[in-house]
Amino acid sequence: MRKTLFVLTSVLLVFACSDDFVNVDSFDEDSESFFNSEDDYQSALISAYDMLQSSYINVMLGEIASDNTLAGGESATDVPGIQEIDDMIHTPVNQQLRDIWSWMFAGVNRANYILEFKDKTDFANRDIVIAEATFLRAYYYFELVKWFGDVPLAVDQRLLFGDQNIVERTPQSEVYTQIEQDLLFAANNLPLVQTETGRATKGAAQAMLGKVYLYQDKFTESASVLDEVINSGTYDLLVDYSTMFENDNENNIESVFEVQYTDIEGAGFGCLQCSEGNVAVGFNGIRNYSGPEFESGFSFNVPTQEAFDAFESGDIRRDVAILDIEAWAITNPDVSFVEGFEHTGYYNRKYIARQGDLNTGDANLTNPNNYRAIRFADVLLMAAEANNRGNIDDSKAQTYLNRVRNRAILGNSSATGQALTEAIYQERRVELVGEGHRFFDLVRTGRAAAEINGFQTGKHELFPIPSIEIELAGNRWEQNPGY
Repeated sequence: MRKTLFVLTSVLLVFACSDDFVNVDSFDEDSESFFNSEDDYQSALISAYDMLQSSYINVMLGEIASDNTLAGGESATDVPGIQEIDDMIHTPVNQQLRDIWSWMFAGVNRANYILEFKDKTDFANRDIVIAEATFLRAYYYFELVKWFGDVPLAVDQRLLFGDQNIVERTPQSEVYTQIEQDLLFAANNLPLVQTETGRATKGAAQAMLGKVYLYQDKFTESASVLDEVINSGTYDLLVDYSTMFENDNENNIESVFEVQYTDIEGAGFGCLQCSEGNVAVGFNGIRNYSGPEFESGFSFNVPTQEAFDAFESGDIRRDVAILDIEAWAITNPDVSFVEGFEHTGYYNRKYIARQGDLNTGDANLTNPNNYRAIRFADVLLMAAEANNRGNIDDSKAQTYLNRVRNRAILGNSSATGQALTEAIYQERRVELVGEGHRFFDLVRTGRAAAEINGFQTGKHELFPIPSIEIELAGNRWEQNPGY
């Protein structure tokens, strides 16, 4: 897929200069007049992919809400919504939570726009295009149920102005059922390999489905579909882990699905969701940095000492995942930087800016680093968990776990039963640190209250519905518990 994704906008202009205004044709096509060719469908599909780039905030907050990182930034008042989530004092009035809600629903609407007119025009690649749109709808809805639980469910139709007066929140279980159906359809209709890099594939849909099952403790179903991804031979662990997150090694053998970013188009703070670059990379960066290899940023999302210490001695992943800035400065005497708020000495090395990009303005918002949304290592660890927690096959779970450990130059685990469960949890933490999974892993496995300061059981498993959304719905919706 082109690294630059264009947003399709369909606008109906009503223009009049005489009493015959009702007979004046619109200068632009309305939605019902669109979708007359494959190009129309592809344009709309690119628009649906485009909202994936806005999920940078989901990734950041998935770490900051957990015990892996602190909010950081310049001060305690730098982006208050992020600081509140870090401290578990967030409320229904939180700009970042409203962004997640509105941006993910924008993705749903764009996918549904295609699916609403899926039968209008036939063309050679129609089934694949429809399957991609269906995958994207599932992806966005999965994000929404992870964060908010019960959400309005729209299938093959857009949520339009005025629908807020009638639409209700759909039980999370029903949304999950639709997500499963969407991913099954996508897996059955997508190719193993796409002609354009970045598009959803059969393996991406299956891996997502396995993850969705795992989040619902459907271990048998999860193990079955994830085993199929593993046995397909399409993916493998990247041999040289040190290159995993470098910009010249995107979409590699370990990539099951990546969110594509580019630095060829500028962006500004007035429309963060408009950026074609990875905004999180600039936010994660070293404040006022000068020196080799990296570029500066805003020092948010700083790893904790606990996360750094979670790695076993000799684990080659630690220094790839987490940058120890003091050790880096000793090795490179020309390094200088400014300590930000909650400075720990550590930075999320996976997603901080590298030198060598175009530095298109605003340079901190247009970094080209792809987000590795689903990696094969994640698939192996999810399959290990499903096989172990579902009492299906501990031997297979060990094999999957040890494939990941061996790549890190660590010894095999011979644990079984609950000890194996704990080993898999630990491996997920160190393998995936900085990638946005930790908070949700802790919640879905019932460990959040024990690991996250300020976490209240019965409240913080979900985030609050933005208050403005409840108000727009005429105050008919109940808020999530505790808020």
